[in-house]
Amino acid sequence: MKRLRMRKHLLIAVCCLALLLSSPVVGDASAATKRTTAASPHSSGFFVDHYKNNISSNMTVESNPVIGVLSEFNTLWTPGKTWNTGTKLNSRVLDANIQKVVDIAEHRTMLEENAAYFDDRRGQSYSVIDGLGKLADVYRMNAGATTTIISIPADASIKKYHDEGTNSGSTSSELGHVVSLVNTLRGNFSSSNPAKGYFNYLRPFRWKGNSIIVPTLIPVINPDPNKDGGFPSGHTNAAYLSAFAYAYAIPERYQELLTRASELGHNRIVAGMHSPLDVMGGRVMATALSAAILSDPDNEKLKKAAYDEAHRKLLTQTGTGEDSYSDYKTNKKQYTERLTYGFRRMKTTAKPMAVPKGAEVLLETRFPYLDKKQRRMILANTGLPAGYPVLDDREGWGRLNLFSAADGYGAFTKDVTVKMDSAKGGFHATDRWRNDISGAGKLTKMGTGTLKLEGKNTYSGGTRIDQGTLEGSSETAFGRGDVSLRGGTLKEDVPGKLVIGGDYKQSAKGILELQLSGKKDQLKIKGKAKLKGILRLNFTDNYVPVDGSAIITFHKRHGSFSSVETRGLPSKYKVKIIYKSNSIQLKVDQKGRS
Repeated sequence: MKRLRMRKHLLIAVCCLALLLSSPVVGDASAATKRTTAASPHSSGFFVDHYKNNISSNMTVESNPVIGVLSEFNTLWTPGKTWNTGTKLNSRVLDANIQKVVDIAEHRTMLEENAAYFDDRRGQSYSVIDGLGKLADVYRMNAGATTTIISIPADASIKKYHDEGTNSGSTSSELGHVVSLVNTLRGNFSSSNPAKGYFNYLRPFRWKGNSIIVPTLIPVINPDPNKDGGFPSGHTNAAYLSAFAYAYAIPERYQELLTRASELGHNRIVAGMHSPLDVMGGRVMATALSAAILSDPDNEKLKKAAYDEAHRKLLTQTGTGEDSYSDYKTNKKQYTERLTYGFRRMKTTAKPMAVPKGAEVLLETRFPYLDKKQRRMILANTGLPAGYPVLDDREGWGRLNLFSAADGYGAFTKDVTVKMDSAKGGFHATDRWRNDISGAGKLTKMGTGTLKLEGKNTYSGGTRIDQGTLEGSSETAFGRGDVSLRGGTLKEDVPGKLVIGGDYKQSAKGILELQLSGKKDQLKIKGKAKLKGILRLNFTDNYVPVDGSAIITFHKRHGSFSSVETRGLPSKYKVKIIYKSNSIQLKVDQKGRS
């Protein structure tokens, strides 16, 4: 039935397209004679320093930074002088690239086709606003962001409709600085057209015919194939540029905005308009362009004004709209899949992750309490492995995984000191690191504010808390090393056990805070415990322990807590702690009991 429906739509346009969709005359180099083109010779920093050279008069790998950063595509494909005379250098990858589009077209639903139509016809900066969740409608109203594509017209399969809306909004609106930041990232040097013209790679429907296109998008096909290159995807580039701009001003929705951009890119494949490699290329160029533009000193005042404005006028509002991006696990799964689209690594040799000059600016507002070197280290240890098609540019833009980077360190390769200032609010006051942190380094928490560790961590250098609060929200939050609580608060907030892999030492200035909601909640210290300071017990969910409930276990103990505080215990009960040879247990009394 689905094929019949598609054919019905296609018959309307097939006659006028017959001449336009003639078979491409494309060469296919055999494995024995495969010619490869050297990767861009650009050294680190070239893109950021020369991003303004992405203009139509610069159409070479050496002169145009966008073409240079995407030049790994030249190991798969040699452009022809016209749209249909290029040569495949790696048929396995390129054939799989188009087959993925065909497979998606065969299985897409009507809802997916409709979403692809909207993401094709609406302004990309407007569409990405969805990533703001409940605040999306508030933003659109206060920024004056509009679209004229509010439904799918009945005659969409025979008539092309344009969005006459305001895209990200008006620069004279209450959120005008945010709008200006979006417009700046999508400015004069951010077009995908020079790269499209250079690579001359066909869109999927020019390989397989227009039956793979969403029927309502048939009228959108460019009648001139010479002006309609597939690699890289311009819509994807625009979506990510917009998302990075919004995320800089509103980092509280960082991953949600990037997920929305990835969804828009994916919908270009659903539409039949672009291939996975096209979309991957669009993401890479947008990542590099966003970093370059945000690093430009000329934009320093604007980006600060946009951030301040968003936090005064948007994040202080209460949104009521639907949040389609509230599921973190779903966002992460989809975003991660769309980084590589299931392509196998062409080379499996380990290659150190290079972090491009200026890339750290993409995390500037997401981790305001870290310095540039620390942000670069996060990018380095959350990046993709080497070897994926298109992603191995010399500077390292293709391997960046900004969704993962927004979850903090992936490894402590060196000792890490975090100093937060809760008086500044936002992430200065509270943040969470959700990655599984490995490495031999040590974590030291200083300053005020609360940092939550939520990953399955294996770092072995130890943990030290001098000030503020460090919260363990997984069983192995503090890795495998010793933990030293010299000041501030160490907070346990795990259903079940929190394990300290080595020794535990608490000074007189430290506060150990345990959340107790059931008999399985426990702090397990594998090594020795040296105790001083305060023990704070927070009882939740009306939990009343039984006599002898062990709340802390250890191999050996020295000292004792100077005081014990309890909160949340039903009023007719009180508890005290009993020190045993290998544990601390609770003694429960009922007030007024004879």
